[in-house]
Amino acid sequence: MEFFRLKRDIPFMRSARTTIFISALIFAAAIVLLIARGLNLSIEFTGGTLIEARYAQAARLDAIRAALTQSGFKEVSAQSFGSARDVLIRLPGQEGMSSAALSEKVRDTLRAQDSSVEIRRVEFVGPQIGEELLNDGALALILVSIGIMIYLAMRFEWRFSIGAIVATAHDIILLLGLFALFQWEFSLAVLAALLAVLGYSVNDTVVVFDRIRENFRKMRAGTVPEIIDNAITRTLSRTIMTSFTTQLMVIAILLLGGETLFYFALALAIGIVVGTYSSVLVASPILMWLGISRANLLPPKKEDEGGMQPP
Repeated sequence: MEFFRLKRDIPFMRSARTTIFISALIFAAAIVLLIARGLNLSIEFTGGTLIEARYAQAARLDAIRAALTQSGFKEVSAQSFGSARDVLIRLPGQEGMSSAALSEKVRDTLRAQDSSVEIRRVEFVGPQIGEELLNDGALALILVSIGIMIYLAMRFEWRFSIGAIVATAHDIILLLGLFALFQWEFSLAVLAALLAVLGYSVNDTVVVFDRIRENFRKMRAGTVPEIIDNAITRTLSRTIMTSFTTQLMVIAILLLGGETLFYFALALAIGIVVGTYSSVLVASPILMWLGISRANLLPPKKEDEGGMQPP
């Protein structure tokens, strides 16, 4: 299914130097932001207390945050959880206060404001557990990236795996740089979104790469830039359609999913745009500059026993 079909190929590779230069600048800026500002890690990674409360009527989140702040709690996070009556409260670790004493103080503070409140769940995450979660998440990203390189090297050719992994690294680092720039909360849900973006970006890249490999077998007279331009142009309708329909679902989550899913959906929404861009204007130029040619993809002709090639 195609939304449109272009008669002429778009010369994407003419702008390859410009797009790669811009991407390299953004990549470097994202790394600087990560080093200078760091990520605003949630309590899943830093440690703290998670409290689920239920009210008889719709909860007033601003009033809850103000009451807890007046009671001496810092960096209070309160958001709707499932319904307007359910509230999820996140508090960083408090020095000199046990988790039991902290939950009692929170309960007393909330009941002084509204006697109908019911504390349904209290979870404590220690800093050591948070550090393990962060390390495990980073390890998951690394292992997935290595798996992608091995898969693409086996299915296509090693130049394809290099192009794909550079493109996906570009997407992940850019997303992390945005979270560092705006100090958006980085939670386990956002980490899951990064893994989803990584998979989405690779899927988009593989579609383009598969068409490039097919073109090398069919277009005997075309140059490498012409073959790549044709592959991108012929898959452009599919790429736009996939990105558009996926974004519709993600935007619905972003607007209607509440605060719990906001940053998860935001990371996905940005990642889909960046992943589509990198599949076309990062992975493909790198593949061209690595010297991909028809000889790399077509099997060599076998010679017969007398040293003559078959007709």
